[in-house]
Amino acid sequence: HKFAEMIGLKGIFVDSPDQIRSAWKEALAEKRPVVLEVKTDPDVPPLPPHIKLQQARNFMSSMVKGDPDTLGMAEQSARQMLSRWMPAETD
Repeated sequence: HKFAEMIGLKGIFVDSPDQIRSAWKEALAEKRPVVLEVKTDPDVPPLPPHIKLQQARNFMSSMVKGDPDTLGMAEQSARQMLSRWMPAETD
């Protein structure tokens, strides 16, 4: 985000989940390009919005092959997928 600001773009840094909504609103309201830098949990692997069964199998297979934090990542991934069907209450 700081580099974006150095070259004349809007830079927004987010390091807390409760800042996401306001950061997106701010970014979408801008008239110039925006770099949204979001500090994420390294134990939460990013999942595509429409993950296919084979992709999920491949993902789980790769985790079982030696990652010491497989259980933590599986738990966070499950939470991420469940949040799509049971979203948290919004303002």
